[in-house]
Amino acid sequence: MKRLRVLMTRQEILPERLGGATVVVIDVLLATTTLLTILENGARRVFPAGSLEEAEVVRSKLDARSVLRGGEQDAERIEGYDLGPYPGEYPPEDVADRDVIFVTTNGTRAIADAAPAENVLVGCLRNAPAVARHLEDSGTDSVYLVCAGATGRFTLEDFLGAAVIMSHLDTEGWRLNDAAWTARDFAERHRDRTMEVLERGRAGRWFVEHGRREELAFVGDVGASGLVAEVRDGRLLRAEKANPPQRVSDAG
Repeated sequence: MKRLRVLMTRQEILPERLGGATVVVIDVLLATTTLLTILENGARRVFPAGSLEEAEVVRSKLDARSVLRGGEQDAERIEGYDLGPYPGEYPPEDVADRDVIFVTTNGTRAIADAAPAENVLVGCLRNAPAVARHLEDSGTDSVYLVCAGATGRFTLEDFLGAAVIMSHLDTEGWRLNDAAWTARDFAERHRDRTMEVLERGRAGRWFVEHGRREELAFVGDVGASGLVAEVRDGRLLRAEKANPPQRVSDAG
């Protein structure tokens, strides 16, 4: 039987149980949204780093002249880094044909924790429908939607991301864990209210109170991106097109 599990924080990841599974890491504000944007905007190579130490190891192997470092630690811009955590800091004219190393407190650590899975995808609201289509086309029978959370705490925006992905999935016949059942119900009850939900969360309120509504609108633009990104060997890449099992009707 196919299984779909939603994990409320990255701390719920049990690496030994991920073999053969597809993991979708969700950090809506902001890691996975920004990573997707960096890749879309033409970066040559993108490296999500699980820690500052890992980021330095990656940097030591690259041509320093082409490298940009970005991200945050504990919601603060990293001293000595070129850029912060916001998608708008990575326009095409700055990242095209550059190598970008990106590290955050929760999102990139969740990606690192999910490494034992067969496939690790990057999900956010902007590419939620595309991620759902990819999961269905892949024929995978074990899926984890991992909400990165905030230092072990539940975050509304990541749960919303998982719920929106589920709203585009046909889960009939799937075995869902309790959190997945809750996410599916949440999606049904808050359909077409994405921005309202985003603005009510703790992080979303911070964006509103600090005059960042435009950035919040960018983050909450469901379906704006058709890009599905996956992490392979430490790099963020465009996901290979899924090859679903052939239907009987297709064989005739």
